[in-house]
Amino acid sequence: MEGTVKFYNFKKRFGFIAGEDGKDYFVHQTGVEPRTILKEGTKVSFEIESDEKGPKATKVKEM
Repeated sequence: MEGTVKFYNFKKRFGFIAGEDGKDYFVHQTGVEPRTILKEGTKVSFEIESDEKGPKATKVKEM
């Protein structure tokens, strides 16, 4: 899936991505591919994984 970073806190290592499907996805640094820097407005591609707290983005990389 593709989306845009809505928010990312470097100190806390998490944020949210607005998916092309209109839903927001939680993202943690552990789900971000090496050499990918997330900042507001960055276009990304990612996969969705189920978590006990809901869906989260994994394998996140800049487009």
